[in-house]
Amino acid sequence: MRVHRVGRVLVTLLVAGLGVCAFLGYRGEVGFFGSGPAAEFVATAEQPAPVPLDPVLVADQVRPALVNISVESSPLGIGAAGSGIVLTADGQVLTSHHVIKGAEVLTVTGIGNGLAYNATVLGYDSAADIALLSLTGASGLATARLGTSADLRIRQEVLAIGDAGGDGGAPDSVAGPITGLNATIIAMNSADLTRKALHGMVEIAAPVVGGQSGGALVDATGAVVGVITAASGERGRTEHQTKPANGYAVPIDTAVRIVEQIRSGTPTESVHIGPTATLGVQIVDAEPAGAQVNWAFYGQPARAAGIGTGDIITAVDGRAITTAKALRSAINVRKPADVVLLDVIAPDGTTRTVEVVLGWGTPS
Repeated sequence: MRVHRVGRVLVTLLVAGLGVCAFLGYRGEVGFFGSGPAAEFVATAEQPAPVPLDPVLVADQVRPALVNISVESSPLGIGAAGSGIVLTADGQVLTSHHVIKGAEVLTVTGIGNGLAYNATVLGYDSAADIALLSLTGASGLATARLGTSADLRIRQEVLAIGDAGGDGGAPDSVAGPITGLNATIIAMNSADLTRKALHGMVEIAAPVVGGQSGGALVDATGAVVGVITAASGERGRTEHQTKPANGYAVPIDTAVRIVEQIRSGTPTESVHIGPTATLGVQIVDAEPAGAQVNWAFYGQPARAAGIGTGDIITAVDGRAITTAKALRSAINVRKPADVVLLDVIAPDGTTRTVEVVLGWGTPS
């Protein structure tokens, strides 16, 4: 079957049609507040001279520790692509959650050795747009050197590098200065048209483009200081474009905290561990409380257990469910094949408790 490839968020997280980001984003910069001699002393303290960025040298250092990620979603026959950063020689790879969202099949190709691997998802945090993969049978991979995002400064030159265009070729790189250290943006995933607020982003004045999602933001020493996640503007596009292109990255310190959480094997409402469980329903908030089923998909666990359109789920294993988000969070910490008890109110007002065996879902 021919797979048609589409871009994904910056790859597809092209921020809300290139306009929402500029409209809703804000920039948080390091500043000094106060009065008197103490404040003046801090404000005038000398800063160390920045290390000059050599884009060619830095790209050559980082490129072997990157991977290209190919995503297939079998039901729709749709493909997507992105990038990843190799963390361990045996194949743990850091990438963006939106790159692997909905993936049925993940294939990862190492830039350093040219080999292709099947990949599984170890875990992800959809709110922070971070995911951790494991490559089957990998060994001896070149690994990235991680820096810290705590020392980043406004106007510091950095390099964004990843599989621009998502074509599986050699990673492209683009350099630019940091223009924000705590940006909030509204990002749109063009694969499923969902929107998400992303907080604490590093903003750079550089035309980051599709396919570089999940790639590396690197400082002048070749250390990874962020994970590329979104873009506004388009490379090479000037007509009708009123603002310059910007790129956005998750700070590496944030990404590493999530990786450590995943490695601990302890799920939270935001961090999912291992395979994704599913009820197989579309849900919305119910009135006055609960998660109302708009559609129960054929062949999926909820429908097989007798849950249908209009039913309202009010509890999971005795824990009250007040919103659709609460139901998603409750299922997020479960695993496929887990058995859950759902308290359900039917459209006619009758109540019942339904036992459901959760199915295997895609990263959500």
